[in-house]
Amino acid sequence: MMKKTLRWLILGGTLFFLAKALKDNWQEVATIYIDGVGWSILVIATGITLLAHIWAGWVWTWVLKELHQPIHPTQFIQVYLRTNIAKYLPGNVWHYYGRIVGAQSAGVSAAAAALSVLLEPLLMAAAALIIVIMGSQVLVSHSILVLAAQIVGLLVVLAVMHPQFLNRLLSLLQNLKLKKSPKKSVSTSAINMKRYPLIPLCGELAFLGLRSGGFLLTLLAVEPVNWHQLPLLIAAFSFSWLLGLVVPGAPGGLGVFEASAIAMLQHRFPVAVVISAIGMYRLVSTLAEVLAATLAWIDERRTVY
Repeated sequence: MMKKTLRWLILGGTLFFLAKALKDNWQEVATIYIDGVGWSILVIATGITLLAHIWAGWVWTWVLKELHQPIHPTQFIQVYLRTNIAKYLPGNVWHYYGRIVGAQSAGVSAAAAALSVLLEPLLMAAAALIIVIMGSQVLVSHSILVLAAQIVGLLVVLAVMHPQFLNRLLSLLQNLKLKKSPKKSVSTSAINMKRYPLIPLCGELAFLGLRSGGFLLTLLAVEPVNWHQLPLLIAAFSFSWLLGLVVPGAPGGLGVFEASAIAMLQHRFPVAVVISAIGMYRLVSTLAEVLAATLAWIDERRTVY
């Protein structure tokens, strides 16, 4: 009950913030004009964001390889892209469920499929925190306490992904499963990670780089951007994206990402420009996800027939 209430409070608070920001600046937002060059830039931004999602699917296959699963990368990228759009459903877990089911259907063990789905958002969160900490000195309202919290959060996430921790957790879960089903035949083959998932972590850093590039281009379509503003924009985007990933009650980060980005950028850019660019980026991102799912579906049908 508390969790459900918290979700509604977060959703209500973010929607109220967004509604107030739009109400206070709607006249300026209405004057924003995107010319032909701007629309061309938005098309490129959509393409880069589409590439980011395809890349994320490829990184997921790296995670499965770290778990020593025999996979065909193209097939699993298709599964990733098809299920990604399900994150906008209430609960924000259905894309993970779809990946577990899809991985199992392709011959991956249930334990490896579940662990890969657990590791993916942890790797993404670690990548986002690394980028935010590197650019923390340019963020608005930066403080030592905020930086300390970010560093502690990163260390916790990195520690959780360590093979020693994960292997012990998997062993514990396996033992619990054996105790609950002593009469059933339960496979004792354990899923072990032999090394730290450093390569997938680097892959997620590249994923955040591509997503940041799509956001920067979207802003560029609305307002000129100077080179010295790039660290601020990348750090603000990464932190807002991270909050959208981890805050409950926000399917696909909807509302949380927008409110966070506006709060961090409104003191450095005209509020109307920030609202327009962030709203446009949500459309760009969603369109890229729909295109990715459609292309994956078409490619699957082509492979079958």
